[in-house]
Amino acid sequence: MRPTRRRTPVGPYRSAYTGQMARSPRRVGASRGISRDRHGRGIRSAVTGPHLPLLRTRADVFESTVVQTAEYLKDMWPEELQDVSFEIAGLPSEVRGTAGVDRWLTLREERRIILFRLPIERLAKLHRSDDLHRRVLVESCVFRAVAELLGKDPWDLAPDRFRHLR
Repeated sequence: MRPTRRRTPVGPYRSAYTGQMARSPRRVGASRGISRDRHGRGIRSAVTGPHLPLLRTRADVFESTVVQTAEYLKDMWPEELQDVSFEIAGLPSEVRGTAGVDRWLTLREERRIILFRLPIERLAKLHRSDDLHRRVLVESCVFRAVAELLGKDPWDLAPDRFRHLR
């Protein structure tokens, strides 16, 4: 017959764990390298690991789409868009009317275009929610903001840009 062990009751004031925590041996006088954190482990790496591509967030995709579209338009209209800066913000800081939430803000005097990511992404009524349609939505907002800044029609900025989508 086996002897029964008496268990210590576990409660809010008493723990079942009575031993010491295992610690790594500490070397006196040894300096930790820059590649270590305060616990002696290595620097954190990407969640996906080295064999998978990095995760792309919606904000990253939005930003890369805006940058690529802005570069395309700056190549098409180099003199007009030479010193225009494109910025991305989450939400507009104030509502400027009763027509709804602004998707972008053009400041002609400062030569700035501010695109608001959340209203563009979340208030869109896409008939198909896939990567292509979300990209075209962001590109069309950049085109309309640039057209508003230059005082032109958005279709006149790059007439052959969306011909392949028809």
